[in-house]
Amino acid sequence: MESLNRMATDLVDEAIDFADELNVAVSRLDNEAVVLDFGVEIPGGLEAGLLLTEIATAGLSTVSTTVDTVAGAPLTHVELSTDHPALALLCGQKAGWELSLEGFEGLGSGPARALVAEEDVFQRVGYRDEFDFAVLAVESDQVPDESVAEHVAEVAGVPESGAFLPAFSSASITGSVTMAARAAELAVFRLSELGYDPLDVLSVSATAPVAPVGDDEETAIARTNDALAYGGRAHLVVDQEFDRFDEVPSSATDEYDRPFAEIFEEADWEFYDVPESVFAPAQVTVDVVGGPTHVLGEPNHDLLAESFDL
Repeated sequence: MESLNRMATDLVDEAIDFADELNVAVSRLDNEAVVLDFGVEIPGGLEAGLLLTEIATAGLSTVSTTVDTVAGAPLTHVELSTDHPALALLCGQKAGWELSLEGFEGLGSGPARALVAEEDVFQRVGYRDEFDFAVLAVESDQVPDESVAEHVAEVAGVPESGAFLPAFSSASITGSVTMAARAAELAVFRLSELGYDPLDVLSVSATAPVAPVGDDEETAIARTNDALAYGGRAHLVVDQEFDRFDEVPSSATDEYDRPFAEIFEEADWEFYDVPESVFAPAQVTVDVVGGPTHVLGEPNHDLLAESFDL
């Protein structure tokens, strides 16, 4: 497999070439790093969110939109499928890089994480990237500046001119779209956390509703997580049977049927104080090759209707 960051860089180039059509603002910082505003100081958009998801998964996923219903209301849904779940979703898309610098707070996802490869998922997958460019999607209500780019470049081991930082706010169209695209990632990560070999997940397809954009970051974060936990649906094809498939969907947790605004508030909005098991899709079908097909969990449209203010 080619470098994830190399493949992601090709897609960043596409975003730069079609920035006007995507409503993406591109700026080169004084240290030569490139920041792409996908939805911080601008509203973002559906197409921007889809391309950003492709960037985060290094082009190893197919992403599209469709219209489905939530509590009878037609809403845009994002569909994602990949035949490389471990690389695309765990080594790429997963949000695992906490950016906490003086005057800046953000959460990083994308292939730049694979240049560092310190998270447990990289040991499970057995992958570490080597490349001169680093692509890190930054979720924040601020546009990254030179200090953020310098930090990313230093940790990733690339020159500052090789740092590419597409950024978006949770409270943007792009934020709602990219979060809806995470249902597959959450299913695969949850399986991995339960002890299943992520390399035994052969393919995955998933869908989730695009949450209405909140009027502040906390509302947006709560809504987008509700969209996954109570509206996300995933279909996985796997190579081996497992006795803990029933623990994958969000319905397996004690917190099920509680809105994320309530869960986060109890944790003082400290994500790492929230049990990881709540970050899971609502419904999962696990198709074991040559074996049984497990159908687990179910959506909760009543809770989504309340969360989305339908």
